[in-house]
Amino acid sequence: MSSDAVVRFHEVTKYYPASNIASRGMKHLILHLPRHIAAFSRKKTFCALDGVSFEVPHGECFGIIGRNGSGKSTTLGLIAGVLRPSRGTVETQGKIAPLLELGAGFHAELSGRDNIVLNGILLGLTRARVMEHMDQIIAFSELERFIDQPLRTYSTGMIARLGFSVAVHLEPDILLVDEVLAVGDEAFQEKCLRKMAEFRSQGVTIIFVTHKLTDVEKICDRTMLLMGGRVQQIGNPQEVVREYRKRMAQA
Repeated sequence: MSSDAVVRFHEVTKYYPASNIASRGMKHLILHLPRHIAAFSRKKTFCALDGVSFEVPHGECFGIIGRNGSGKSTTLGLIAGVLRPSRGTVETQGKIAPLLELGAGFHAELSGRDNIVLNGILLGLTRARVMEHMDQIIAFSELERFIDQPLRTYSTGMIARLGFSVAVHLEPDILLVDEVLAVGDEAFQEKCLRKMAEFRSQGVTIIFVTHKLTDVEKICDRTMLLMGGRVQQIGNPQEVVREYRKRMAQA
């Protein structure tokens, strides 16, 4: 790993059993995997990433774009450590805060306040640390009126707000962001972007996955285009986005 790199992928390949992919349903299979159906019968596996290599230096905002099924979320899962590569190496340095599935681990019968404690502990904070940040987390979520009500009364957007608010108070070295800025109203989305800008000013490294290409152009230092699990281009966000749009138009 380069001296200033905090994330490094070297020739990373990730396979999933084909049965796991098929179990997600016919819609997923039809929309994302038609080109792999023949491979299923031969290898019984699906290749989500194929020989992917890149590095992210300390303090950079690194965007990852591509169509659904191109390997973006698998890349974040490997960085977060919830997945392991089938081949190759993944190296990271520092504390990672994954904003991948907001509200994962929340309990529907517990209040918003109790779920903050539960989620914070699941993400690696001590109970004392969560309590220290409790007022800030609630204020950021803008859910003060509902915070002592059970989570089953929350909308999906409210749950996402609460999950985002917990995660951004983890004081991470590396922040993983996967489409979470699509939740909530426009004002809250802008608030999330401002929080990410604040992290950048503090030297936090951000790995940012989204389909909102204007956000990629606005906040990322470099961007990687993934297609079919392979790196197509890494570089200036405007140039990579332009290449992606050109390929989508041709498709």
